[in-house]
Amino acid sequence: MNNRLIIKNGKVIFPDRIEENLTIVCENGKIVDILNRKEVIFGDRDRVIDAHNEYVSPGFIDIHTHGGGGHDFMDGTVEAYLGAAETHAKHGTTALLPTTLTSTTEELMKTFDTYRAATKQNKKGAKFLGLHLEGPYFAYNQRGAQDPQYLRNPEPEEYNKILAASGDIVRWSLAPELPGALEFGKVLRKRNILTSIAHSDAIYEEVVDAYNAGFNHITHLYSGMSTVTRRNAYRYAGVVEAAYLIDGMDVEIIADGVHLPKSLLQFVYKFKGPDKTALCTDSMRGAGMPDGESILGSLDKGQKVIIEDGVAKLPDRTAFAGSVATTDRLVRTMVNIAEAPLVEAVRMMTLTPARIMKIDRQKGSIRKGKDADFVIFDDNINVSHTILEGNVIYGN
Repeated sequence: MNNRLIIKNGKVIFPDRIEENLTIVCENGKIVDILNRKEVIFGDRDRVIDAHNEYVSPGFIDIHTHGGGGHDFMDGTVEAYLGAAETHAKHGTTALLPTTLTSTTEELMKTFDTYRAATKQNKKGAKFLGLHLEGPYFAYNQRGAQDPQYLRNPEPEEYNKILAASGDIVRWSLAPELPGALEFGKVLRKRNILTSIAHSDAIYEEVVDAYNAGFNHITHLYSGMSTVTRRNAYRYAGVVEAAYLIDGMDVEIIADGVHLPKSLLQFVYKFKGPDKTALCTDSMRGAGMPDGESILGSLDKGQKVIIEDGVAKLPDRTAFAGSVATTDRLVRTMVNIAEAPLVEAVRMMTLTPARIMKIDRQKGSIRKGKDADFVIFDDNINVSHTILEGNVIYGN
């Protein structure tokens, strides 16, 4: 008998329910059985984890994070990638998308090399699912904390060069109303790269055109995007309204309790629902770190920010500068503040992002044949174990 991982005495969270008195049997990184606890015969070489009646959830999947634990993926070092991945693993994240900021093309190229090197060495942290490029193709008026000196329009000569340099890009966020953006969206769709609307001043009609061109996701809904506006005295709906009017549009929200208040968390949950809404941290290096001064972006070219009140802010406090959230905090916020059922809050952190990234056949739910990715936590979402493909990467 091969070495097995067995989790017993847990309240197992499925996409639509919670069941007790189940034992999960894993082998070679996969779930091989979900049985009544009386049906399991334990072997001498099995690793048995007693959940002590805590919750056993699928591993959390963060599809938008810039770093954590004092590290930013734009630092351009393997140590930064590994340090951020290990920090987020302690909070239940089993898989994530390292995310860039607006930068020079040269910085992006360095990031590609670093990502490949870090992926080979990543043994103790959350798994890297591929790169998410956030920018540099954004609307100036919706830039938020993105450095304006690097903003520009998408040009085929540049983005084709970038795409040719890396096969690890799985998501790209940009403003669809910019000149050349729709053509770029069609290029990304052909490559099966998730194309997302972000930092945009588009009106509803432009979002519809973008959706038809392949933009089927909205980056951090409400943050850095247009809502109802006037042009020549006439009112126009914006990106926010389009998110609700286009049924097929997926969205993500920074559910840290700061970026969006209770009312908006509940609004998104009610009208988009848990199957079209993913939770994301959008975390910067301050995630898991104490309050004080920090840097958004790379250590040498990033912007100074202040961490206070549970969020990162620009020094003049005119805008948020990314979150300091971790995935356990997102689930806790949706349950305790937005008053969502635990099953659905977990689904927004697991199966929904897995579907959006087209990895739901392998990850996102506890099911026989899927990857053995789990988080064990108590009633207040305090994480005791994080397990990635059958290996305990956090906890004893």
